[in-house]
Amino acid sequence: MRSSLLALVLLVGPVLPVAMAAAVSCPELAAAVQVAACPAEEELKYTYTGYCSDSAVAYRGETDVCTDYQRYRALKNVALWEAGNGDFSAYVSCDLPVDKVKAARVSAAKLGRQGKMTQLVCSYGEGIRFTYRTRTECKLENVADCAANPAACKATCD
Repeated sequence: MRSSLLALVLLVGPVLPVAMAAAVSCPELAAAVQVAACPAEEELKYTYTGYCSDSAVAYRGETDVCTDYQRYRALKNVALWEAGNGDFSAYVSCDLPVDKVKAARVSAAKLGRQGKMTQLVCSYGEGIRFTYRTRTECKLENVADCAANPAACKATCD
C-alpha cells in the first residue's frame, strides 16, 4: 500500500500548481465603477437621529460626529466603488463628482494588517483610498517612486 501511495504522489505531484508570487498594482480609476447607490438625504437624516440617540454609542465615547449633522453626513454620505476588476474596493464620498474620482491618480501606497488579512491601501487624494485584501504576505516595491510614477505603486504577494 505504501508503494502505491508513493507512486500516486509522484504521478500527481508535478500536476499540482506551484504557488507563485504575484504583483499587485494600484488600479487606475478611469475604469472604476460605483457599485452601490448613494444614500438619500432623508435616509441620512433618519440614520443620524437613530445613531446619535443610541446610548451605547455615547457610552463608548463615539459621539464626535453627533455634534453636527454636517460632520455625520460627511462620514456616512459614501458609496461603495470597485476597481481593478473588483480586486480593489473603497467607500468614496458621494459629494465628489464621478469624473473627479475617475481622474484621480495614485499618490501613495502602504501595507497594513487587519487580523489575518494583509491590506494594500492605494491613496489617490481627496480622501479616496482603494484597498486590496489578501491572506497572503505582501511586500511593497519602489514605494518612494509611487507619487512620481504611479506604475511603481505595487506590491508582491506570495
